[in-house]
Amino acid sequence: MPVTNQAAIFLPVLALVLLTLIAFVRLAAGRTVAAKDPGFDPGYYKAHLGEAEPEAGRVPARHWDNLFEFPTLIYAACLTAFVMGAVGVWTLVFAWGFVIARVAQSAIHMSYNNTAHRAVGFVLGLVMGFALWLNVAISIFAAL
Repeated sequence: MPVTNQAAIFLPVLALVLLTLIAFVRLAAGRTVAAKDPGFDPGYYKAHLGEAEPEAGRVPARHWDNLFEFPTLIYAACLTAFVMGAVGVWTLVFAWGFVIARVAQSAIHMSYNNTAHRAVGFVLGLVMGFALWLNVAISIFAAL
């Protein structure tokens, strides 16, 4: 059953965009710290060649990269649901579920970085993302 305001699907999208912007600020701060490390050649950033950057720059860089991997499928699912007029309660539940799991995973990654704890957020996000796409796929096939 579609919700009255189809544009509600863009609220979790905006939350993911905000998370990505926060990650960018964290990346810039981490690279600033890394560039000041006396044992590191900041020339590394010209082409990302040579000795790897210090952890202060590497962890936020990996986190930034992660936000352009699986989350892009969430953007596509939300846009597809909107275009089809198929934004229902479950669509919103799965989209927000992904965002909550991704925020938890990001918070862990950018703080104490326990991989076992981070994996819980990752797996929950995958489940929510796949459920979102299953929900959208059902709408697509129903429209055929």
